[in-house]
Amino acid sequence: MTAPSAQDVTKLLRAWRDGEDLALADLLPLVHRELRRIARCHMLGEKHGHTLQATALVNEAYLRLLGSRKVNWQNRAHFFAISAQLMRRILVDSARARSYRKRGGGFQKITLDEAFIGPAEKGSDLVALDDALQALAVFDARKCKVVELRIFGGLSVKETAEVLKVSPDTIFRDWRLARTWLAREMGKAEAGETENDA
Repeated sequence: MTAPSAQDVTKLLRAWRDGEDLALADLLPLVHRELRRIARCHMLGEKHGHTLQATALVNEAYLRLLGSRKVNWQNRAHFFAISAQLMRRILVDSARARSYRKRGGGFQKITLDEAFIGPAEKGSDLVALDDALQALAVFDARKCKVVELRIFGGLSVKETAEVLKVSPDTIFRDWRLARTWLAREMGKAEAGETENDA
């Protein structure tokens, strides 16, 4: 089976947005493999025995995507960016729920480099990273989007530039600055927790 072209996916996305229900049935088999890859990447950072598995995460994202019909889909990269963002949201919501139930949640701290490279061990602090990203979104929404698209969406620099309608050079600059900003923010949060623990 050959990989679907970006144009095929974009055409189906737009048909689905315009009310053609059969377009969704044609679209899902074309994007399923990539959605599972994104879900597996997200699940690498989760604790062993997490209640959600990659397949369940994809299924939950499908359900949320059904409510996204009116999104003005730009292209295939835009679809995967939105899907990755939904998966991140699902995992963060799950982590927050566990944290509230357990008062502290037993999260394991990770460095920003580990978040960007992939966690060295399971149980990363997804909630702390999400909080830092939300703070970055207030400071600079585009830089936050660059991080989301590159890390959680798995998009290349070129695909990220297409989605955000800027040049690849701008993406490189935003990426570098966002990493520095997030490292500082996560360092502040970690220092604050250490002081509170003393």
